Amino acid sequence: MRKVCLLGASGSIGTQTLDVLRKNRADFELVAFSVGERTRDIHNILRRFPTVKMVCIKNGKLLNEYKARYPKFKFVSGDEGLLQLIDTDCDMVVNALVGFVGLKPSLYALEKNKILALANKESLVVGGELINRALRNGSGKLYPIDSEHSALMKCLMVDDQNVSKLMLTASGGAFRNLSREQLKDVTPEQALMHPTWKMGPKITIDCATMVNKAFEIIEAHYLFNYPVDKIGVKLHDESYVHSYVIYDNGLIRADIGMPDMRKPIKLALYEFKSEFKTVSVTSLEKFEKKKGCHFHDFDINRYPMVKYAEMVINKKDTYGAVFNAVNEEAVKAFLNHEISFLDIEDIISVAMKKHQPVRHPDYALIASVDRNARVLARELIEERRKRA
Repeated sequence: MRKVCLLGASGSIGTQTLDVLRKNRADFELVAFSVGERTRDIHNILRRFPTVKMVCIKNGKLLNEYKARYPKFKFVSGDEGLLQLIDTDCDMVVNALVGFVGLKPSLYALEKNKILALANKESLVVGGELINRALRNGSGKLYPIDSEHSALMKCLMVDDQNVSKLMLTASGGAFRNLSREQLKDVTPEQALMHPTWKMGPKITIDCATMVNKAFEIIEAHYLFNYPVDKIGVKLHDESYVHSYVIYDNGLIRADIGMPDMRKPIKLALYEFKSEFKTVSVTSLEKFEKKKGCHFHDFDINRYPMVKYAEMVINKKDTYGAVFNAVNEEAVKAFLNHEISFLDIEDIISVAMKKHQPVRHPDYALIASVDRNARVLARELIEERRKRA
């Protein structure tokens, strides 16, 4: 019986993780969870999982209220509360938090030699060097919760020899059929209409800008230790081929299936020890004919944000922290109708050019860069608001 701590239980990945845990009670026991500001979800989670011992909420002012309402459970709050959850007697931490806030819990879990099932992309984008150092220095383990990286891990577990390229597939987001000119007047509501996946608002916008794919390239680099020139992107309309590996002899090994995040969640929970299948073919054309799939070459001019993956991987330092922080602020502003869709790209580009990197940063330095980048992002957002 594995004891699980779930960070971000009320988000998209968190709620699907709860579904997987509920259907596999013989193997997993939920002992702690966080819900951020969505405290309305606490009652149902506690009712469904009476094994819980500790709950973390974001707002410390509400602690006494929840302690009085649920006296049998321990309540904690804030970023420090997330670390207290990890200090319970859990074996595995599922990090389904969104944003920079997920980095410190990821590092803490590995430092405590826990098994980390990671859906928080930002942990690797911002702190990939720190995460891998924690893995080397301890006995913690890391498993990705992401359809693309789960697919790549499955393929590489079957055969990781003579690999020519890791290929991440991408739907292209809500605006994949629009030209750059047509993107000028798109709305947040339109951007949230993802063609194949149901996800939270932030990651859905990231899919439309393809910042999400830049993040996934960085993730793949840190997860599998491949250089950026061995990691590619292929547009794929149906999201049926989750990602694939090309070998030196031209053979392709892929993971295929309907879009459903419960599958990679379950694989991570079981440490990729449960049964899975991959498919090998000699060309993508065979996939297209057999499954009715459609693939397209990736165009960096259409999705220019992906170029920053190479900068973050090759230069390292604190570029990932700036990329993530400015994107978070810009996406928030777009969702609040403060800036246009294309302003997201412009603000990121300006911030990345202005950044003076810090060499070999520790967590404290990364956190400082994160704060400063957000200040710059807000200044750039205000400039565009005044122009509008």
